[in-house]
Amino acid sequence: MKIAQILPTTLIDYPGKVAALIYTPICNFRCPFCHNSELVLPEKIRKLKLIPENDILYFLRERCGFLDGLVITGGEPTVQPDLLRFIEKIKGLGLLVKLDTNGSRPEVLEELLDAHLLDYIAMDLKGPAARYDEMAGVHVDMAAITRSIRLIIERAPDYEFRTTSAPTITAKDIKEAVSPIAGAKRYFLQQFVIPTNKDLVDPAWNQKTALSEGELRALWKRIKGNFTEGGVR
Repeated sequence: MKIAQILPTTLIDYPGKVAALIYTPICNFRCPFCHNSELVLPEKIRKLKLIPENDILYFLRERCGFLDGLVITGGEPTVQPDLLRFIEKIKGLGLLVKLDTNGSRPEVLEELLDAHLLDYIAMDLKGPAARYDEMAGVHVDMAAITRSIRLIIERAPDYEFRTTSAPTITAKDIKEAVSPIAGAKRYFLQQFVIPTNKDLVDPAWNQKTALSEGELRALWKRIKGNFTEGGVR
C-alpha cells in the first residue's frame, strides 16, 4: 500500500470520531483546482518519500486505545491495488475505516462493501454531468459515478456526499449536481480556499472566482430540504 503522508490525529475528517488520516498518492482525475498536486501529478509523486506500510500499522497499533478510526484519502485511494488487503489489517486492529473517493471505481467500492470493510464513505461530486469532464480534468464515465452513488446510498453503513465550490462552479451547477443524490442522508458544500503554500494542479485556477461563504449558505438554504443532514464547511 502506497502511503505518502499521515496526520496523526484529526477531529474533523471523521464525523464524531477521533481518527488518524493517511494520504495515498496517485489519482485518476486531474481536477485543476485540486490542492494536493503532490499526490496527483506524476512528476511530483516521483519525488515523494513514501511511508512504509508497517510503520503505519505500528503507529496505529500503539494508538488503538486513543483512536476510533482511520481516514483514507488521496489522491484516489481506490486506484491502489492492495487497498482491500490494507483495510483488512486496519479492521483487524479494531478501528473504524472512512474512505474518501471520487466515485470513479464503483467495482472497488462494491468489493469493499461486500467484505464489510467500510464504516463511512465520503464521495466528492465534482459538478453537474455536463461539466464533469471539465471539473475532473479527464473524461469521466458518468455511469460509474451514478453506480457509486447508488451503492453508497443503498449499502454504506454511513456516508456523505460533498461538493467543493471550485472556481467557475455556479449555484445553478451545484443544484444540478445534487439532483442525483436527492434524499441522501448527508451532503456538504465545501468552500474553496486558495492555498497559500501549495500549488493547484493547474495554477491558472488561482485567478478564477469561486462562490463566497455567504453565497454557499444562501444556496444551502434552498437545497437542504433534499437531505437529512449537511451544511456549509
